[in-house]
Order: sequence, then structure tokens, then C-alpha cells
Amino acid sequence: MQSQKIPFVSLDTQIPENTPLYSISILEGEIKDIHVEQVVIASNNSKEDSSMDGYKAIYLFIKGTGEVVAENTNYEIVPETIFLPNAVENITIKPADGKALHYLKITCKLSAQDHLDLQELPADNVRNVYCAKFTDCQSYSEAIKSPDTVSRTILSNEYIPRVAMGTVQTKGPDKVAAHKHPMLEQLFLGLSENNCTVYADDDHVDFPEYSMLHIPLGSCHSISVEKDQIMYYVWMDFFLDRKGEEWLKTHQIDAEQRKA
Repeated sequence: MQSQKIPFVSLDTQIPENTPLYSISILEGEIKDIHVEQVVIASNNSKEDSSMDGYKAIYLFIKGTGEVVAENTNYEIVPETIFLPNAVENITIKPADGKALHYLKITCKLSAQDHLDLQELPADNVRNVYCAKFTDCQSYSEAIKSPDTVSRTILSNEYIPRVAMGTVQTKGPDKVAAHKHPMLEQLFLGLSENNCTVYADDDHVDFPEYSMLHIPLGSCHSISVEKDQIMYYVWMDFFLDRKGEEWLKTHQIDAEQRKA
């Protein structure tokens, strides 16, 4: 297979003054049936979102504070919070006074098989709102990462068929060893203070905070972080089929959390 370049984009974190709402599609067309939108809502404004039939939406709040109102319930939003409306059709997103709220909205188009598979997932996961701080999510270990690495599953594959997400955090010098996963497409989102390097086949890119990239499908890729620098990013896995989700079994749930 011919080596591919790593598609990369920096997020706009400084929006022009007097801009109540900023929205832009990023990495458009990189992954079939996956749409990524960066949104910034200025202070004293709000945004209403509605669900679309045949799609599932995931919100990753990365900067600023605020709340999401869903069916008359207010959900507190702080940096690094994930939110799924699930069966709720309409939500309102409001930043806290004085600061803008920054987030990504990832929209997944469901296939005919996904609709069938949804019926096999836990009913509460499909129906109820899911809102969680990244740091409150379940940790796991993996052979390709050092013991110093903290990894968390922020979205298991039991909410949306063929989709899972998590975080990876460590301080350099450290690395995620080279590996391949041809059964899934993968996006990375750099979180606060992230400053590392991503390699894929013969290509590599600097990967700073508030940036996003697409790991070329089937490539041999790895991540390294230099001494005293931070590696902290979200991985987003979009499996080609449900069989590919077997890959997630390489994630070993930490023993203390398994007991809990």
C-alpha cells in the first residue's frame, strides 16, 4: 500500500469580535458518513440543535464552560466534557457569562445494519442523555502504551454502533508504540497542552493543542512526546463493521475499576 499523508487541521480558538456564533466543517470528506463541525458560541448567546433522523450526534466540549438544556434538564459543561443527546430531539447550548464555549459536533450517519444493531445495545445507552467529564470516565491500559500513560474510555461501543472514543495522557519522554488497525478509521483531537508528534508510515506531523488529524486507514502509526512535554488527545474510532470492534478487547480495564 502506498504511503499516505496525514490530513491535519488547526482549530480556530480566537473568533473575531462581535461574532455571536462561529461554525466550520473540518476534515470534510475524510471519513465516509462522518461529519465534524467546530463550533464556538460567544458569551451571552446560545445555540439550539435538533437531531436528524438516521444520524447520531456526539458533542466534545473542549474550552469554556456553560450548560446544555435537554428536556428541561440542565447539564453542566466544563472543558473536556462529552455529551450525547440520544433520544432527545432538541437541545440548547449556552456558554457561561463572560467567555465563549468551544466544542466539536461529530455527526455519524447510521447504516441499515447500524439501525438493527442499535436494538441490541443497552436501552438506557440509546435512550438517555449521556454526559460525562473525561476525567470521570473508566481508565484502561494497553500493551502499546507505557505504565505512565493514563488512558480513558469516554464513549464505549455500547452507545452508537461502530463508534468508540477515549483519551490518552502522559508526560514525556514517552510514546505510543507503532501499530496498525485496518478495521477502523481514526481521528485524533489535541487537548489542552498537547504537544507531541504523530507518525504514519513515512509521514509525520507536529500535533499541538486544539488541532485535529486523521490517521490514514491501515497505516503503521505511532506518537511520541519529548521530555517535559505533554501528550493529551482524544482518539475517535469509527469501525468499518461490528466485527472490527474486537480491537477494543486490547484495552484492559483497570482492576480497581473492574471491581467497582
